[in-house]
Amino acid sequence: MDLLSGTYLLAVLLACIVFQSGAQEKNYTVREELPENVLIGNLLKDLNLTLDPDVPLSSPLQFKLVYKTGDVPLIRVEENTGEIFTTANRIDREKLCSGIFSENRCFYEVEVAVLPDEVFRLVKIRFLIEDINDNAPLFPSTVINISIPENTAINSRYSVPSAIDPDIGVNGIQHYELLKPKTAPKRTFGSITNDQGQNVFGLDIIETPEGDKWPQLIVQQILDREQKDTYVMKIKVEDGGSPPRSSTAILQVTVTDVNDNRPVFKENDIEVSVPENAPVGTSVSQLHATDADLGSNAQIHFYFSNQISSLAKRLFAIDNTSGLITIREPLDREESPVHKLTVLASDGSSTPSRATVTVNVTDINDNVPSIDTRYIINPVNGTVLLSEKAPLNTKIALITVMDKDADLNGKVTCFTDHDVPFRLKPVFDNQFLLETATFLDYEATREYAIKIVASDSGKPPLNQSAMLLIKIKDENDNAPVFTQPIIGLSIPENNAPGTQLTKISATDADSGRNAEISYILGSDAPPIFNLDRRTGILTAVRKLDREKQDRYSFAVLAKDNGMPPLQTNATVTVSVLDQNDNSPAFTHNEYNFYVPENLPMYGTVGLITVTDADSGENAAVTLSILNGRDNFIIDPLTGVIRPNITFDREQQGSYTFQVKAVDGGRLQRSSTAKVTINVVDVNDNRPVFVIPSSNYSYELVPTSASPGSVVTKVFAVDNDTGMNAELRYSIIGGNSRGLFTIDQLTGNITLKEKVITSDHGLHRLVIKVNDLGQPESLYTIALVHLFVNETVTNSSYVQELVRRNMETPVGQNVGDGEITPQTNDYVKIIIAIIAGTMTVILVIFVTALVRCRQTPRHKVVQKNKQSGEWVSPNQENRQIKKKKKKKKRSPKSLLLNFVTIEESKPDDPGHEHINGTLDIPVELEEQTMGKYNWATTPTTFKPDSPDLAKHYKSASPQPTFQIKPETPVPPKKHHVIQELPLDNTFVVGCDSLSKCSSSSSDPYSVSECSCQGGFKTPGPIHTRQL
Repeated sequence: MDLLSGTYLLAVLLACIVFQSGAQEKNYTVREELPENVLIGNLLKDLNLTLDPDVPLSSPLQFKLVYKTGDVPLIRVEENTGEIFTTANRIDREKLCSGIFSENRCFYEVEVAVLPDEVFRLVKIRFLIEDINDNAPLFPSTVINISIPENTAINSRYSVPSAIDPDIGVNGIQHYELLKPKTAPKRTFGSITNDQGQNVFGLDIIETPEGDKWPQLIVQQILDREQKDTYVMKIKVEDGGSPPRSSTAILQVTVTDVNDNRPVFKENDIEVSVPENAPVGTSVSQLHATDADLGSNAQIHFYFSNQISSLAKRLFAIDNTSGLITIREPLDREESPVHKLTVLASDGSSTPSRATVTVNVTDINDNVPSIDTRYIINPVNGTVLLSEKAPLNTKIALITVMDKDADLNGKVTCFTDHDVPFRLKPVFDNQFLLETATFLDYEATREYAIKIVASDSGKPPLNQSAMLLIKIKDENDNAPVFTQPIIGLSIPENNAPGTQLTKISATDADSGRNAEISYILGSDAPPIFNLDRRTGILTAVRKLDREKQDRYSFAVLAKDNGMPPLQTNATVTVSVLDQNDNSPAFTHNEYNFYVPENLPMYGTVGLITVTDADSGENAAVTLSILNGRDNFIIDPLTGVIRPNITFDREQQGSYTFQVKAVDGGRLQRSSTAKVTINVVDVNDNRPVFVIPSSNYSYELVPTSASPGSVVTKVFAVDNDTGMNAELRYSIIGGNSRGLFTIDQLTGNITLKEKVITSDHGLHRLVIKVNDLGQPESLYTIALVHLFVNETVTNSSYVQELVRRNMETPVGQNVGDGEITPQTNDYVKIIIAIIAGTMTVILVIFVTALVRCRQTPRHKVVQKNKQSGEWVSPNQENRQIKKKKKKKKRSPKSLLLNFVTIEESKPDDPGHEHINGTLDIPVELEEQTMGKYNWATTPTTFKPDSPDLAKHYKSASPQPTFQIKPETPVPPKKHHVIQELPLDNTFVVGCDSLSKCSSSSSDPYSVSECSCQGGFKTPGPIHTRQL
């Protein structure tokens, strides 16, 4: 790989490193002295800048030239396009790089910032200034004097002062020549012939190792001072520019007397080092030279060559006699670190001796660092205005620090003197970007005086500081803040409209308009409140009513006047204090409760609910009963009503009284309500037959009666109400032939089939009536005798049949095979006598047999209380039983007949039979059936009355309240046979084989019975045969 390729790769590598650090360099070449608005380059294209479409920019792409305040830039950069143009200020290489006369390059450097911060980078542009031939070479003087001794040998050389050309390269000095007169016929390079010189002198050019061209005058003929002591010629110097530039000077040669030995320096090249702080007069170097001549020709004169710089002539002095070089003026290494002094030693001869003294000025830390601030954000009156919303890494200025000293004395560090939210980010050597390091907050600090300190590494170090003022521009970044985020207020109700509640206040950390606050009610605020936008005074515009609303909670907003405005909300809670302005209110003006008649004393009747719209003591309500205190009590706090009596619906069906409610306010308020307590029926009465009036009665059924005609009816009543008084009738025995049917609702007994001869005679129907009470149905049984015949010719005979039928077991049908009197009265009498005799014998036999077998069993049953008490007392016994209901009836006082009743399931599903053992008293007396006492009938009773049991629930407005007795009533035993007169008392009372229990001593009620007799089924009962 050649040197050029290696250099190129190194440059590319360095460029990549610089690019990764956020800084780039770009080199351009530009000729000096270009006119204005000449395009030099395009940064956007030359840097290959491309924008990432996924990265949003806060502002358009911008190229900003960074230069020191007060500097006059030599180029300008179009901010939008990045194009670089020349300005009216011409670029002068010789001015920019004064003192550079060699081939060294001359550069002009500027920095350009690429904005915004999302794509920020700092580009250092180096312009290589190309030299043009804009300067002509000039001699030090227009007249050049040279002395040459007369005995100078031919071809001897004498130095001619060199010309100076600020241009470099080919534009610099290229050759010298002696000009011929215009009439001269001949011209040769390096020499001329004229009338005065007559080819005496020629000119030659010697190029030094440094590249300088020194003219030398050559003696071409023998000189004779006596013949001619002065020669005047014209010398020309020319550069290599296109077109070339030149200048001339008068060269005057004086021929002097002979001195044929030149001084000789001990050292021709001397190099010394002198500290730059060496005082004036300090010896730099002592030159030594000798001359072989004697006398005046041996006197050596030291002097500086006119080829040394004017700066060196100003700074150094040489003693002409001793050759001691001293410091004439203070040295400054930064002005020129090296001085080359050409010292000539002459003894008056034509050719002086030459020595070169190189003076190296060593560095002393005598220069403080310099700080150059170039603003990226243009200052206003010397102060940078920066928004507090400026993002991190916002570039503010380019800080360039320099130290003219060398080595460590010139190594500079840059920093800020205290903790500020800014930092210096290195980009190039001795160049730093001042940028934001943290987020700014106007409310915390409104301005910063940043002291930037540059310190070198000398011993002791020298420091320089610069102040940079940054003012933070306030942005509306602070919402108002309430002094209380939750504002709690209390106000009595019934206030006057416009009453001031409180003053709401908030603060805003911003300034100016950003801190101006307006107060606004939130959207949830009721219209009853008003808030002054300016003062924040909250008022109630209308009277408050705690009973309508006891608490208000709404938002209030504090909004500033910034752009855009910011706002904060607080919660206002207004508690309305109670005043006793409301009377207690019952939930109903009238309360209706329904309680069962068996509810025990002090059981719960119902609950009275009363409210008071007030609160606290004003709502503490006490209840009392105004009338009816003898029958009921009420809990003054809970409102629970309890009876202090026992109920009997049959005696009194409802109670009415007033309840008073009084609150606990200082000025008490009260109200009353009507309470009605309805006593609901309990199924504690069993049905009572009214028709037939006696078990010994009978009805004539003519044989001519048509099927479907009503032959008789039964009717029963029940002292209960509702479903407990709903009755159903059925035939459970005596209708083996299916000749009759009964309507279960009306009790009408109708003829089902046409009467035939075999149907004539007496029929005994066992009729059962039961109510629909819950939880258990109560029932009663009665006998209906139907005599089927054309007429009743002998009523005594029929009565006798009826009487004898009463002695026949219930399970045995009566009237089968009897012959009507119309057929044969005698036969009837005989058959009756025989049948009666057989019946008496059979009854006596069966009674004796069963009694002998059942006596032990009966005692066991009585002992275990597992069988029913089958007695049929008369009306007097009924009263005795009420008084002595706890006493057991002695079985010794009764003569019991035991009758077996058979039951079989006929084909007719509506036909019922009972199978069981009945205990029937022997000493029954024939009495007429007791008439039903209508005075005991409840006033609400009707045969088709609605089911009042559906209304057992209380009509109290408390829907969840259930009326339940606190103390259950123990069940009472009931008899199962209707206590009709003795001539109608013969029926067993069990509806089934289930166990029943009674909860009342009322003989008409049936709730529980136990039928544990030995029911037998000797054989089926055959249905009617035609």
